[in-house]
Amino acid sequence: MQKQTITLVRGLGLLAAVSIIIGNVVGTGVFLKARVMTCNVGSPEWVLIVWIAAGLLSLAGALTYAELAAMKPEAGGEYVFLRDAYGRLSSFLYGWMLLFVGKTGAQASVAVVFAIGLNDFLDGKLKQIILRVLFYDSYGWFGGDAVRYFYAYELTSLQIIAVMMIIIFTTINCASVALSGRIATALTFVKIALIAFVGIGAFIWVTGGTFSHFGMTEAGGACEGVNESVRYGSAAYTFIGGFGAAMLGALWGYDGWNNLSLVAGEIEKPGKNIPLALIGGTIVIIILYVFIHFAYFFVLDPTAVAAVSKDSSVAKEVVSRFFGGDVTTFATGFAVALFTVGLMLSSIGTLHTSILTGARVPYAMAKDGMMFESFGRLSEGTRVPVIALIFQGFWAAILALSGSFDTLTDYVIFGSWIFYALVTSSVFVFRKKYPNAERPYRAFGYPVVPILFLLVAGYLLINTLITAPTQSFTGIFLILLGLPVYYYLTKRNKGKTEEIEKINEDVNDR
Repeated sequence: MQKQTITLVRGLGLLAAVSIIIGNVVGTGVFLKARVMTCNVGSPEWVLIVWIAAGLLSLAGALTYAELAAMKPEAGGEYVFLRDAYGRLSSFLYGWMLLFVGKTGAQASVAVVFAIGLNDFLDGKLKQIILRVLFYDSYGWFGGDAVRYFYAYELTSLQIIAVMMIIIFTTINCASVALSGRIATALTFVKIALIAFVGIGAFIWVTGGTFSHFGMTEAGGACEGVNESVRYGSAAYTFIGGFGAAMLGALWGYDGWNNLSLVAGEIEKPGKNIPLALIGGTIVIIILYVFIHFAYFFVLDPTAVAAVSKDSSVAKEVVSRFFGGDVTTFATGFAVALFTVGLMLSSIGTLHTSILTGARVPYAMAKDGMMFESFGRLSEGTRVPVIALIFQGFWAAILALSGSFDTLTDYVIFGSWIFYALVTSSVFVFRKKYPNAERPYRAFGYPVVPILFLLVAGYLLINTLITAPTQSFTGIFLILLGLPVYYYLTKRNKGKTEEIEKINEDVNDR
């Protein structure tokens, strides 16, 4: 059998690269997190400070990633950096986390968000219960009795719609990467337009908005679902805990800036375009996020923001006040409907770019003998890893049907930041191990900028470990479940992996 010589195509230009960053980052967080963050820190000024601080932290990471990705413009990005800096075990566990929980769980989540938005748009007429299974605890092991159940599984039409969206966009991404890039660009313009619509509309079409709200603090808002220990004004509240919780919320809103590195092997002129896209895209996102939060607090005082239902969003509440605030009128009703459609398209954009970038990690792992060999094959016609895309879509669909994706992705946030810190620290390893390697871009502010990123990341990890120990250790456990798979693949492909390691080492030494 002739060995495959098909390679990835560098079909993503600068605009597509920027679109992938904005498309991955701007999802629902910017429209949802203001409520919880206001409950965490109490005032508009501190909410804005948190968004700026989280943005600068993301920018510090982007500045460092720009050097790494321009130096090693290969498919898999972070997987490659970890492999070459710290060895195969760390890179495998990163890839395992991404494929089985991180990326696929996020894809399931945004696909369901789209279905929920569509259901809201149709006044709740879309949701139908297809199957309900109750698991009874007849022995009282879970504190119940024979007539009480301890777990219920419910399959609804919304999950089926989510699976359909995953299938559709997985199929689209099986086409050429250039087409995927153009779709990402179009959907990214929708995201920017949605933020502009809410932000500009708040200043133009809302009567009664005032900057005096910025001098107020939250006082008695409902703060649904916010833990007392991180709720401003409660007896158990500490500012450090509240600020840390708000930072985690903002960082969730910024999450995804790093994903461009995953498709670095398909970006045109990577030495130039990767740094420009990473840095420029992150700066644009910071500006958009700060702008829309100014708009939120211009329209709503902090107590009103904190009182927004957890099943709604601050952005929707702001839009509902356009043109007099009567949703029964055509103008206001149309504005709310337009926002709902925009939010659905925003979730689709996130789903599309997540599917595009996520499949490149199992592809890179398979090329190293660290995943099923078929994942490393490219389609002869489209030159994309079709089998890796199909498996990723299949697993995301399973998670969407299971209903467990939100819980799983919450668990791996802690582990994700461990890998972010490891990847960022690899810049020091590469500077020492490969001082003469070609670096089209050198990280601005080195070594201060990456050190600051690592210090803040360390603080967030410690704070999360203290405030959410169960979630943190469960996340680590899920990642470590990949160890048996790693040792199995290492043993099975020992000859191949040793050969690949030697090739990679030779390349790095050049």
